[in-house]
Amino acid sequence: GFAGVTRPGLIEKLGARLDARGNIITNEHYESSVENVFVAGDARRGASLIVWAIAEGRRAARAIDERLMGASLLPH
Repeated sequence: GFAGVTRPGLIEKLGARLDARGNIITNEHYESSVENVFVAGDARRGASLIVWAIAEGRRAARAIDERLMGASLLPH
């Protein structure tokens, strides 16, 4: 099963903030505390159902598209 983001590893090197359970903290747009680093799925929520990871991945992709393009044609 998923036991949280790998530590030590990239997330610690970047300096992303983690919650008490070791998940990466994000805002409502899936942005971590590190500029231009977006997070979704188990790394954000902790171990969960694959359908949540898929849904979050899609929402994160939309947020990234909006950041890069100023708007997104991807569905909500």
